[in-house]
Amino acid sequence: MSTSPKKSAKKEPAVSVDDTPELDLSDVEPRVGQPVGGGQLWDPCSASDIRRWVMAMDYPNPLHWDQEFARESRYGGIVAPQSIAVALDYGHGAAPACVGRIPGSHLIFGGEEWWFYGCPVRPGDKLFQERRFHDYKVAPTNFAGPTMFQRGDTTHRNQHGTLVARERSTSIRYLAAEANKRGMYENQLGELKRWTEAELDEIGRQRTEWLMSNRLGVSPHFDEVKVGDTLPRRVIGPHSIASFTTEYRAFLFNIWGTFHWVTPEGVDDPWVYQDPGWTEGFGFDEEGARIDPRLRDGLYVGPSRGHIDQDKAGKVGMARAYGYGATMGGWCTDYLAYWAGNDGLVRHVKSDFRLPAFEGDVTYFDAEVVGKEPQSAWGVPLVQIKLQLTNQDGGVLVKSTAEVELPL
Repeated sequence: MSTSPKKSAKKEPAVSVDDTPELDLSDVEPRVGQPVGGGQLWDPCSASDIRRWVMAMDYPNPLHWDQEFARESRYGGIVAPQSIAVALDYGHGAAPACVGRIPGSHLIFGGEEWWFYGCPVRPGDKLFQERRFHDYKVAPTNFAGPTMFQRGDTTHRNQHGTLVARERSTSIRYLAAEANKRGMYENQLGELKRWTEAELDEIGRQRTEWLMSNRLGVSPHFDEVKVGDTLPRRVIGPHSIASFTTEYRAFLFNIWGTFHWVTPEGVDDPWVYQDPGWTEGFGFDEEGARIDPRLRDGLYVGPSRGHIDQDKAGKVGMARAYGYGATMGGWCTDYLAYWAGNDGLVRHVKSDFRLPAFEGDVTYFDAEVVGKEPQSAWGVPLVQIKLQLTNQDGGVLVKSTAEVELPL
């Protein structure tokens, strides 16, 4: 599940108004503002869970995987990256933004906003989520006609009740048949990119340069950073079925039997694990999965199968295998945290997802310091950063704004 289509410009629609179906929101509207349930992981986070996550995110910080390095740090051992919160949640963090049954629908990610409160996640910690369906709006898009932008909030606390992070996720829900009929991405993508050896060597060079840019975790001091400074460029890719699968497998709820359903108290007809109305062939078989793990594994069945299967991707309007919005959100947080170093902290990041990371593409990260705040509402000095992710053709995947705490 990934990324946001553009809203329609003022031009003739791809199909006539009379032929455009409407979203059935009868099960959505009554649930606005209500707490919602979802999945809760059974087990605490382990060091291996952390290592698997940073490996999948292509994130080299040895603080998160190298026991010897981490022992010598101020943490005294391996600690999770800030992005781990989404990996320790059910449904890529989208659960409170996928509420209400819309028959024949599919979902892609539209964006994430995160606030972090300085409590690290260590091996042995367990995160608990409180979820609420915030709001929605419907707007026409070139991608699928009538499209719902739905927002939900998640609060993450550890086993001690300490606030770790808050998230506001945005999902984009649409009629799969309408998106398939319009074929927006199919018309735009062209042939799968074939990279030359020289191009791959250059991608590898840039990737390694970023991997080595702050391995020791040295934090820039607030006074040293100037408005207009640029962060080191990062590159990820070329994206492939292998890389998409590796990312998917790092989300713990995708492992057979790792979670159970929790229900909010005091809510009539609470949304917990009901069918959101996935188009045919994209639902789970909850009962069958008690015997056969593939029936609850989204890469075999379920709403995520289009990420690694071009034919299935085409059925939901995506045309080609594509990456995950929650993964892109994790990339952004990790990128900022790597620059901030081991004494810095990403306090807030808001990311709007504009375009998927398609199979064969490469993603570039470019960021600039755009402001400084010596005394912020957080009570700490912050720098403001604008971050943009683009592909090899200049297409914008993500636009982010962030506030990062640095030591004085």
